[in-house]
Amino acid sequence: MTTATTVDEAYAHCAEVTKKQARNFYYGIRLLPPGKRAALCAVYALARIVDDIGDDPEASAETKLQGLAAVRKSLGDLSAATDPVYVAVADAARRHPIPLGAFEELLDGVEMDVTGREYVRFEELVEYCRCVAGSVGRLCLGVFGSRPEPNAPVYADELGIALQQTNILRDIREDLLNGRVYLPKEDLDRFGVELSVGPDGKLADPGGGLAALIHDSAARARDWYSRGLRLVPSLDGRSAACCTAMSGIYRTLLDRIDEQPARVFDRRLSLSGREKAVVAFRALTGIGR
Repeated sequence: MTTATTVDEAYAHCAEVTKKQARNFYYGIRLLPPGKRAALCAVYALARIVDDIGDDPEASAETKLQGLAAVRKSLGDLSAATDPVYVAVADAARRHPIPLGAFEELLDGVEMDVTGREYVRFEELVEYCRCVAGSVGRLCLGVFGSRPEPNAPVYADELGIALQQTNILRDIREDLLNGRVYLPKEDLDRFGVELSVGPDGKLADPGGGLAALIHDSAARARDWYSRGLRLVPSLDGRSAACCTAMSGIYRTLLDRIDEQPARVFDRRLSLSGREKAVVAFRALTGIGR
């Protein structure tokens, strides 16, 4: 087997992982030209490995930390990689200015999940979001490339933070059932919210405080989207479409949560495949930018 064939198979593996598991991001990724699409699939596949380690319900905290340490070790010597995901990432990093150090930040963020970090102030949550999602924004920027814009990494970071805030609002119930609370304590206290799931399996909100907190958090997340989307003018057309599609799907989710917070009280809200395709089409044609 030649090296070229090995790399091709590695990218094919990453593309399959992305197609199966990137329920939202894949609609944006497929708008990229083949080379960038393959590289971003490699980035996603490695991020998926990291996330899966942190979310494994059967693994102990110690086992998860050992798994994350193994990823760090593999990242430290990609030239020796044999796993298809690492082979693809190594090749992508040779072809694009991907900031591999951002994977270290992603690992730091997942370690926060494993060790059960609590968030008292919003600024502490931003630090977490920057690790688990801002890092991914900067990794994507490395694949996209950009016109000279010194603040492009900052904008990519802010957009990732916006997406993660949306995730947090969508997954309040699921996270609580898994023993995780991301909403800052100062926000919970400000709105008089004590998170709990009632006998009916829904998030309890007897005084409407949780709905009010969600409205307030959605407004704050929109501000982060506004800041992050300043990245788009510095990207080429296809990369801008990819970025706009991915962010558009999450902004649509945010709007629906804000319109009716109870939508996330008993389920994990998502868009249909058709709705995601419409957002991607609008991004590709420049409608609504």
